[in-house]
Amino acid sequence: MEKFKTLEIVQKTPNSGVFHLYLNRPSHRNALSRDFFSEFPNALAALDQNPDVKVVVLSGAGAHFCAGIDLTTLGSISDKSLSGSDRGRAGEKLRREIKLLQDAVTSIERCRKPVIAAIHGACIGGGVDIVTACDVRYCTEDAFFSVKEVDLAITADLGSLQRLPAIVGYGHAMELALTGRRFSGSDAKDLGLVSRIFGSKEEMDRGVTLVAEGIASKSPLAVTGTKAVLLRSRDLTLDQGLDYVATWNSSMLVSDDLTEAISAHTQKRNPVFSKL
Repeated sequence: MEKFKTLEIVQKTPNSGVFHLYLNRPSHRNALSRDFFSEFPNALAALDQNPDVKVVVLSGAGAHFCAGIDLTTLGSISDKSLSGSDRGRAGEKLRREIKLLQDAVTSIERCRKPVIAAIHGACIGGGVDIVTACDVRYCTEDAFFSVKEVDLAITADLGSLQRLPAIVGYGHAMELALTGRRFSGSDAKDLGLVSRIFGSKEEMDRGVTLVAEGIASKSPLAVTGTKAVLLRSRDLTLDQGLDYVATWNSSMLVSDDLTEAISAHTQKRNPVFSKL
């Protein structure tokens, strides 16, 4: 397994299809460094292409999930954009830099395997960008969140403003983004940002592992198809979405997985599916 400066990949249980991806800068509260934005898409691409991986659980090492973008990284980006006398070229360079950072977060959606966010402690700024790109989200009671960019004189640009309204509703997203206010794990559950809250990190680790193992036991064709169709349908009309899934299933539905699922149901046993 490839080694990273800002991340760690762990398969806790041998032969399990659940792999854990940790934001791994605990002494910096997992703030997002320049190295992170290079390593994160590479790590997710490696997990995506590994046939042993069926589900990815994303969490933070140490006391917090993520404190947002590292201010040193932010300063470096700002300094680079101000260098040179041509404002147009400096702006074009900054746009490319922002697109590079955006692409790192969007790599969660490009990963065919489901990515589950397990959030504890702080989930601030860029941390919210990351979890809104995840497929399922859980948190602990002590977790707290903030769409913090407005307090740093920044219009959030890594995905929160685009993804959060579809998750919590336009009005809630607008209020959270304009105020930058801190909200709790319980608030996140009420808003629909997370599906469930747990009493402790240990309880969450156990609960999320059970959910992930359950998903991993299902047909990988059906699981990756469900993620792909839901993501694509987000940007389509109802009719377009129905047409898309009809086309998808016309090529994917008739499979060994379907035969195995029907046989297992008939024989009252657990199905066994081939790796993808």
